[in-house]
Amino acid sequence: MLFATPDLHDRELKVLEEIETAKQKLRHQLHEPRRWVGQLRRQTFARAVQGSNSIEGYVAKLDDAAAIAAGDEPLEATEETQLAIKGYSDAMTYVLQMAGEDDFSYTTQMLKSLHFMMTSYSLGNRPGRWRAGSIYVRNEESGDIVYEGPSVDEVTALMEELTNRLSMENGNDSPAPVRAAMAHLNLVMIHPFKDGNGPMARCLQSLVLAREGVLSPIFMSVEEYLGRNTLDYYAVLAEVGQGAWNPANDARPWLRFMLTAHLRQARTHLVRIRESQLMWIALERLAENRHLPERTMTVMFDAMMGFRIRNQTYRTALERSGEEPITETTANRDLRQLVETGLLEPRGEKRGRYYVAGKELTAVRQEVVRARGKRDDSDPFAS
Repeated sequence: MLFATPDLHDRELKVLEEIETAKQKLRHQLHEPRRWVGQLRRQTFARAVQGSNSIEGYVAKLDDAAAIAAGDEPLEATEETQLAIKGYSDAMTYVLQMAGEDDFSYTTQMLKSLHFMMTSYSLGNRPGRWRAGSIYVRNEESGDIVYEGPSVDEVTALMEELTNRLSMENGNDSPAPVRAAMAHLNLVMIHPFKDGNGPMARCLQSLVLAREGVLSPIFMSVEEYLGRNTLDYYAVLAEVGQGAWNPANDARPWLRFMLTAHLRQARTHLVRIRESQLMWIALERLAENRHLPERTMTVMFDAMMGFRIRNQTYRTALERSGEEPITETTANRDLRQLVETGLLEPRGEKRGRYYVAGKELTAVRQEVVRARGKRDDSDPFAS
């Protein structure tokens, strides 16, 4: 027996309608051919990876998360954080790739494979294998047990039930955000692995969402929101779990929390799209007035978003955005020209050299933030 999906009340249905409306707006905006969409997609993926890993205590700056996901060296993330972020980004990339496959199916072996991708950097995690015994979640500060998973003897049957449910639900009329939320809840409550259960549950949720196929998959993820609201995330899991495996508990608080996450994340994306449009218009003017190569708009866009720019990450950003690849020498020349015009400022020396937005780029970003409009963060379930 798994946690059952609550009957949808009028309030849940209304929020689902708002989510769908926001998704359709996103779909329209993202399908138009604009050069900055590739940049925004890359940053959105990095935010999802950063958010999910921050919940587990692997904290990295956004530009480091983007670098690790692209296979580049970060500026300051620890080795353990690098390994965790790389494993998660590889698993997420695989999820986004296989989501559209016609012969896709939910299986326990597929979930074990995702777990192996995430955790294989440490054999102590039992990568790709169910846990071997009982499992307890403890409060890190007090050491108290806050949750006990089901008996290890139940894990295989419960996980098979979960994948069977997902296979039967796939393509039915149940809204994808609801199916994804319940998949997340059931996996994290079963706690089938020795370690990595939270990231696995969030990755599975993203897979269910990506299978819907209505919107570019990375823009359906809510991992950034969960990373920014970790305490609330843990609190609602504790409210629903009540300390031990009991699938008869009411999952409605969890469902409402996740629907709120979807709506707020979609609103965030819409604000960022507006911001990206305004930034790109400003960058086009700057590039034309300063006689800069058009490709430098890519690096200026990242700098305006707070990224620390390096030669390698500049070249990688161009390639990942579909631009023509450039050599290390050309990248150095571009960066030097941006410094000479005051648009970038250098930091560090030799191998530690990187660049940040100069005063003019910073001022442009501030003007864009004022003009883009505010995000609606209201609680859709507030009484």
